[in-house]
Amino acid sequence: MKILHNLLGILCGFALMIILLITSIEAVTYWTPGYYEKEYAKYGVLNDVHMEMSDLLDVTNEMMAYLRGNREDLHVPTIVNGQPREFFNDREIAHMEDVRGLFLGGLALRRISIGLIVICVALLLVLKADIRRVLPKMICAGAALFFAVLAVLAGIIATDFNKYFIIFHHIFFNNDLWMLNPDTDLLINIVPEPFFMDTAARIAATYGVSVLAVFAICLIILYYKTSAREPKTCLHGCGERRGDRVTQSREKK
Repeated sequence: MKILHNLLGILCGFALMIILLITSIEAVTYWTPGYYEKEYAKYGVLNDVHMEMSDLLDVTNEMMAYLRGNREDLHVPTIVNGQPREFFNDREIAHMEDVRGLFLGGLALRRISIGLIVICVALLLVLKADIRRVLPKMICAGAALFFAVLAVLAGIIATDFNKYFIIFHHIFFNNDLWMLNPDTDLLINIVPEPFFMDTAARIAATYGVSVLAVFAICLIILYYKTSAREPKTCLHGCGERRGDRVTQSREKK
């Protein structure tokens, strides 16, 4: 039964790591104020696409809304080089449909992971497991294993980001629509490779901090749980020693 308790706890740890990873991606790409404006200014994107910052940020907001499923299409009118036009061409739209599917799949995976944690905790309660001991301990174990694998992958990717960036696209896309031309496709100009490198680094940092926070919380819970279970032998022993001294004193008298 103890093995089953530990297995359920490790599954919780794995699911929690998936939740934190997807949330870290969302935090960087959606919740960081001014992130895209700073990146566009950093890499001189406005000169490449011949747009005003306000117009480009409007396009970006619509694109990010589309990826979350909050917009039906990517027919986004804007001003480029002083002329009205749609920002995305047909090839870019087709590629972003694939990206949207990937992003929505990640959000679905997070919901599944949350459900898995709920089921595991419910089973632990039914099995009358010591949740305050099992969960922190096994979450730390599962999180450590999951994080170690990701850390190894991150180290490998860091050796040649461009190479593994291409491999990533071959794995997750079954076409070549992601191979855009900077002379005809504006999308590749607003998100150059250094932009992806910065974003990946920020996601890694956010994820690392969140994982360390989980470890800290689990260790604190385990520390207080262990302290609470320690027998209070000192007071009892000290009382016995004081009683012995009193008895010896009376015998001498």
